[in-house]
Amino acid sequence: MIRILIADDHNIVRQGLRQFMALAPDLEVVGEAANGAALLAMRAACPCDVLLLDMNMPGMSGVELIKRIRLGGDAPRILVLSMNNEAQLVSRALKAGAAGYLTKDSDPEMLIAAIRKVAAGGRYIDPVLVDEMVFDQGLGDGKPPHERLSDREFQIFQLLVSGKTVNAIAEGLSLSAKTISTHKLRLMQKMQLQSNVELIRYAMEHQLISL
Repeated sequence: MIRILIADDHNIVRQGLRQFMALAPDLEVVGEAANGAALLAMRAACPCDVLLLDMNMPGMSGVELIKRIRLGGDAPRILVLSMNNEAQLVSRALKAGAAGYLTKDSDPEMLIAAIRKVAAGGRYIDPVLVDEMVFDQGLGDGKPPHERLSDREFQIFQLLVSGKTVNAIAEGLSLSAKTISTHKLRLMQKMQLQSNVELIRYAMEHQLISL
């Protein structure tokens, strides 16, 4: 039996996944978490083989969660299930330690196949995402500015373009406003942008934000 822990901040998504998993005789959902803090708190009390992880829950970023979980003993295999199909985020998740990545519009059969393969020690990436990543890598040496950001800078960039203030980001990440402001300054310098409006425009042009 493959034990699965679902981490997603939308209750309807968690319930839908639980009901779908119940149809597979070799899958068992052993727990659910609605945010990163809850996920980390329940890890020891809820051992699992596969963690089905959303990348956009409240609190710490999906990349940071993957790193934290992979540092722990007896870490589960991590399969990302996200609305975000941006190649850069997929790459960051895999480099952080995720064993697979699917988008939420993937076929249900693909999800089941991915869970089984990841649980068996393999890796699974949505074929469409693989094509996009290979294409992006073949564009030449010049990378878009957001690919030069650190994981933390990229996380703060995403939060800024989603409309959050420096103080709100600091509170959500349990960091000081000064630290967030420093990260913001560095990412703005790396991207050669001057304002939040330019950040949002950049995110829209590179399809890094959903409207």
